[in-house]
Amino acid sequence: MKKITLSLLAFTLFGCAEMQQVIDQLPQGTVGLSQLDIANGLKEALDKGIDQQVSKLTATDGFYKNEAVKILLPEELQAVDKKLRQIGLSSLADEGLKVLNRAAEDAVKEATPIFVDAVKQMTFSDAKNILMGNNTAATSYLENSTSTALYGKFNPVIKNSFAKVGADKVWTNIITKYNAIPFVNKVNPDLTDYTTNKAMEGVFKMIAVEEQNIRGNFSARSSDLLKKVFAMQDKK
Repeated sequence: MKKITLSLLAFTLFGCAEMQQVIDQLPQGTVGLSQLDIANGLKEALDKGIDQQVSKLTATDGFYKNEAVKILLPEELQAVDKKLRQIGLSSLADEGLKVLNRAAEDAVKEATPIFVDAVKQMTFSDAKNILMGNNTAATSYLENSTSTALYGKFNPVIKNSFAKVGADKVWTNIITKYNAIPFVNKVNPDLTDYTTNKAMEGVFKMIAVEEQNIRGNFSARSSDLLKKVFAMQDKK
């Protein structure tokens, strides 16, 4: 947790005129750290958090074989999945689920820099609160303050990813076959919107995992600087 928490703060505190105010309010025993130390420690933590967790989502099966973030079908399409399996089209149903996850994996790969840029926009007040906040304070801040902007960036990437991984063709085929079945309620889901939201949810979930790890696990602080910087929260 500390990883991400302090890393976020690093972007904001570096060169900030209000830094001394933060130093004055920190627990005793942390005053040996310079502004540059704290800034670099926070940046290192964020970089490590993204590298350790978010980057995993960009690999093949990063979503599909990770039960914590695997994208399942929306409720509207669960009936579609069931019906396809009943009429002997299980392989098509399986492929439909897989390509949704492939699109998310592809999108996160392209969108990670956007996420990092969004982190840089946090205010000094936000950073100070995150530094001494709960074990998912950084993740909660990111989710609350950047979701709208990130959606605007993720959505077109997901749309392009659908074409790239063939998800649009697969799901056009699935929906066409399903809607041709007599007496079913026809469906026309917005899978781009659904997958965009699920991809973002997965990113935040994995960041929270790393944030909690660094906040609560001393051994996760892999450098002397991280140990010193995150010791500030240990003493709060």
